[in-house]
Amino acid sequence: MASSGASLALAALLLVSCASATAATKYTVGDTSGWTTSGDYATWAGGKKFKVGDTLVFTYAGGAHTVDEVSAADYAACSSSNALSSDSAGSTTVTLKTAGKHYFICGVAGHCSSGMKLVVDVAAAKAAAPKPAPAPAPAVAPAPDAADTTPDATPATTTPKSPSSSGGATPKTTVTDISPPAKKSTSGAAGLTAAAWAGLGLAGLVAVHLGAF
Repeated sequence: MASSGASLALAALLLVSCASATAATKYTVGDTSGWTTSGDYATWAGGKKFKVGDTLVFTYAGGAHTVDEVSAADYAACSSSNALSSDSAGSTTVTLKTAGKHYFICGVAGHCSSGMKLVVDVAAAKAAAPKPAPAPAPAVAPAPDAADTTPDATPATTTPKSPSSSGGATPKTTVTDISPPAKKSTSGAAGLTAAAWAGLGLAGLVAVHLGAF
């Protein structure tokens, strides 16, 4: 497991190194003329854009010249007494590690004043553009609750139980007569009364008639 992690870390480091190497530019100072007293390095550097990570390659006859990186004041004075770095190997490679102006001269007497001097203005390396944030996933409407989609149950209808034919007597049904009471006839009584009076009147007439005789 540890070896796998180490392999992944090494692979990541190699990828970063390759990316850095691809982004950096290597410049040969003076192009085919190289680093000489007859070069016009102000013109050579004028059309170039240097950035952190780029490299400068000075080619010259070893021992005949030097490559000294100096301050701005020493550059103006063509002085290498306080050089920040110095090399005379014949092929000097300088990596531009910081942004700003870098000054180079040849430390051999008279060479700097003859034009063997170079200043490069180094721009800061551009940071990688941040990746855009992923678009938020569209909101998904929640699935409807099963209880909401189920139709309401029909209320159960209670059917009265009929008495079992095998269990006990059939209950009696009481019928209530709600018809209005019949009116009593008064014609019979009235007829009877009239007949009685008629009889009594007839009897009286007979009695009066008999008394007269």
